[in-house]
Amino acid sequence: MTRSIGFTDIDLDRDGKQVGFVNFPSSVHDDAWGVIRVPLTVIRNGSGPTVILQGGNHGDEYEGPIVLGEIIRDLDPATVNGRLVIVPAINLPAVEASRRVSPLDDLNFNRTFPGDPLGSTTQQISHYVSSVLYPLADAFVDLHSGGSSLSIIPSAVLEPCDDPQLDARNRAAVEAFQAPFKVQISNFGDPRTSTSTAVRAGLVTVGTEMAGTGTVTPDAVRICRRGVHNVLRHLGVLEGAQEKGPDAAGFHTIGGTSSYVMASEAGIFEPFHELGATVREGEPAGRIHFLENPGREPVELRFGASGVVYGKRHPGRVRPGNCCLVVASPLED
Repeated sequence: MTRSIGFTDIDLDRDGKQVGFVNFPSSVHDDAWGVIRVPLTVIRNGSGPTVILQGGNHGDEYEGPIVLGEIIRDLDPATVNGRLVIVPAINLPAVEASRRVSPLDDLNFNRTFPGDPLGSTTQQISHYVSSVLYPLADAFVDLHSGGSSLSIIPSAVLEPCDDPQLDARNRAAVEAFQAPFKVQISNFGDPRTSTSTAVRAGLVTVGTEMAGTGTVTPDAVRICRRGVHNVLRHLGVLEGAQEKGPDAAGFHTIGGTSSYVMASEAGIFEPFHELGATVREGEPAGRIHFLENPGREPVELRFGASGVVYGKRHPGRVRPGNCCLVVASPLED
């Protein structure tokens, strides 16, 4: 197998704090021997576990990268027992462009795992994560928000897992995050995500969704900050008691296609419910208006599952196939 062509001056095994970059060759019109420099920090001390903290998987999701920047600047290595590998803007081209997908190859980083060492830049970065970083690690925390197209209840996310023992450890770590909501998300069963790949690699895995709409929500930043530190305490990397969050109900799940309300027509979507509302299968979810043809009656959309409105589309304009609403239903163990 071809090895990753990403390279770094950081010694992943050295004690202390090292702040730098992992570089990916980029030969383009105006820079024949250039590189894409992805920020990388390693903080190591003691003999505890190795935890990867990742943000910027999508470039329009900001709470996670903000919190990881704070950790990079403020954390004293002497307080660490183990090793933190921190990549706060892993999909750097998308982060710089504030886009969900990379402007270099129009790929969604979170649908490219395990990557390709000789593929496009996005594929090279995901290959580096899966082939270089994952084998070093015991745990993985992937910090997402709703991005430009969704508003989501701030939540800790459980990745589906077929190994009962690993699933139990994942659930405990998700619980430790102390988010207001806990949800299992399968992404339509897509195996190409960073968290699904981490689970297959045997890592204790925690994901998040922190608000969204392409902006920064102060409460979501606080939830994310508390959650990351709580998980590190839970794993034994940091000392101290976990900070209690709001009482949260049991785990929910986005179980399948019926959990999504999809646009059937092009127009403007009017939702009938806010985030957190309890809804039932078959009841009206919203309607699509046709502003260019006001004499046409709106088209009504209905819920295909019962539960809680977990996600809501942010831009009003939709086209067929756009996700308008997401319902999270109680997870049956």
